[in-house]
Amino acid sequence: MTTAVFLGFIVFSLYLAIRSKKGRGTQSMHDFFVASRQFGAFLVFFLAAGEIYSIGTMVGFPGGIYAKGPTYGVWFLGYILLAYPLGYFLGPKIWQAGARYNAITLPDLFKGHYGSRALELIVAGSSILFLLPWGQLQFTGLVAALKGLGWEFDPVYLVMISAALAFTYIAISGVRASAYIAILKDILMVVAIVATGVAVGWKAGVGDVFHAASLHVSNQMSDTQLRFSMSTMLFQALGFYVMPFAVQNFFTAKSANTIRRTQVAMPLYMLMYPFLVLASYYAISQNLQLASPNEAFFAAAVRLLPGWLLGLVAAGAALSGLLVLAGICLAIGPIVTRNLLPGMPEARQKQGAKVVIVIYLVLSIAMTLATPNLMLTLINTTYYGVTQFFPGVLVILFSLKVRPLAIALGIVAGQALAIVLYVQQADFGGINLGLISLGVNLLVTALVNYAPRLARVQAA
Repeated sequence: MTTAVFLGFIVFSLYLAIRSKKGRGTQSMHDFFVASRQFGAFLVFFLAAGEIYSIGTMVGFPGGIYAKGPTYGVWFLGYILLAYPLGYFLGPKIWQAGARYNAITLPDLFKGHYGSRALELIVAGSSILFLLPWGQLQFTGLVAALKGLGWEFDPVYLVMISAALAFTYIAISGVRASAYIAILKDILMVVAIVATGVAVGWKAGVGDVFHAASLHVSNQMSDTQLRFSMSTMLFQALGFYVMPFAVQNFFTAKSANTIRRTQVAMPLYMLMYPFLVLASYYAISQNLQLASPNEAFFAAAVRLLPGWLLGLVAAGAALSGLLVLAGICLAIGPIVTRNLLPGMPEARQKQGAKVVIVIYLVLSIAMTLATPNLMLTLINTTYYGVTQFFPGVLVILFSLKVRPLAIALGIVAGQALAIVLYVQQADFGGINLGLISLGVNLLVTALVNYAPRLARVQAA
């Protein structure tokens, strides 16, 4: 029964993808990747939420609490909530900048504002590099979800099937398919999470679960843990809406006001997190011996839900990962064909992007199978690089005049330092390494930008 329900929802998702193409004919590059900037608030809301509340919500958050205790939840919830006000004010400006420069990708914004080919290449190349862990994150979550539900398939087959499905969604109608499927995905995900949390409370008791879990984990936060949580919230909130796929989602909206309307409603999704905490605490309270912490939520679901509802949980988890995977691919494809390979005719860019997407999926599969990681590591690794774009994006949004060389050197310095500190496992009392690197980024940008002026003043 579980398998039948799961497959039924997957087939329905394919139907929605096909339905999204109805009446579109042959899609242009802009329609395929940013829906010709025609989406209203309804579709933009689900598309953006689909990218935010991914497989990490059902796998990474409960797994982190299971492995590291409730202090993990403080960081996870905090950075999303802190990001929403930024999205409300910056999202409309990102849309306006995209319309001004006829942008499809994040590097298009840098190219349009700064007029620097070198800076465009830096942003494009590093976007691809630091999005590889994000693709691995989705595959890791999908494998954990399906294995946690008792499907003992070889991970190789699981990730290959997942990659094939993600590519199929994209090939049918690009971002329009993602938007339609996002509606189904969000409904399934919320129902799955709430149903599992309610089952824990109904069958095990909320008070009993929390009391039993408290015997195994500590609610205390050391000074180091507190500094890590606070600095990580700030750092990742700054990078939240400069993710290449997040920027591209903003470009799909029909107006700046459409973005504002979607951002107002986004925090409503946070209401499902108490149910995830319940599922995590149930796994802890029962002292379940899991193959991976990432299986915590699904361990609770398997023990408490009937077969047909497990099928719904599996479908919600699978679509959560597949949708984000498709979004990443839709961002990376045009970055290569528009920004790394200039001069490619627009008629060929879409087909070229599909080839790039296949290559990206293969690389993500290889990374997933070779280096499985706890999701916290994968999330941090992506943010270490992507958040370094934040100063450059602010300059674009507020039409400031800053030398392209200053922005470029700042980004490279911040990203290089983040990688070095991460490899050396440097410790700054718990402060997020990426935030320190962002500070160096800003310092380098300021020095390079104002150095010629200071030199002229001194010469005078």
